[in-house]
Amino acid sequence: MRKTENSLNWFEISVQDIRRAKKFYETIFGIEMQEQEMMGMKMAFFPSETMNDKVSGGLVQGPMHKPSADGAKIYLNANPDLSVVLSKIVKAGGKVTMPKTNISEDLGFMAFFSDTESNIVALHSNK
Repeated sequence: MRKTENSLNWFEISVQDIRRAKKFYETIFGIEMQEQEMMGMKMAFFPSETMNDKVSGGLVQGPMHKPSADGAKIYLNANPDLSVVLSKIVKAGGKVTMPKTNISEDLGFMAFFSDTESNIVALHSNK
């Protein structure tokens, strides 16, 4: 049987307007995202360390990428406390759809928000 390091190795958040979505995520996480065009798509990448077996991903604007509130949910890391990121969402143009909620003492906290592209995305943190 093949050993699997991670169940997930890449994610893409579909967007209609790459610049608007990039500004939103940069604002709420306090990061810089690099833009690139690849295979006919506009992309903006979340910061990551390359080739270290950690999951990364980006925003993608293209014909096969349609923003949606339905479908698979991704949980973005908002450690140490997702309240910091959550407090920036409305001002950045998003909407909190589920406030910070305790999952359990061992698993931490979660919240959901709608981004500027109408995607429902989740946050997770230990505190």
